Amino acid sequence: MEALFSPEYKWLWMVALGGALFFPVRRFIWVMSVRRAERRQKEPTDEAVREALKRRATFTSVLLCFIFAVTYVSVLFKDSP
Repeated sequence: MEALFSPEYKWLWMVALGGALFFPVRRFIWVMSVRRAERRQKEPTDEAVREALKRRATFTSVLLCFIFAVTYVSVLFKDSP
């Protein structure tokens, strides 16, 4: 069990952290985008606009979660000389 917390499994932890963060971050970005679009239009958005905003939120959240996971796990498992 201790082997899982060694630097050899760094990529496993990056994938796990990125995956765990992906869904809530995507939802948060999507909700904020929909609210912003509705505030600008002053009416509810249609389904096509919501799907386009969800695709954009997915792409953005993949980038954010990947960069954060790589940075965080690299700092966590930093090899000390």
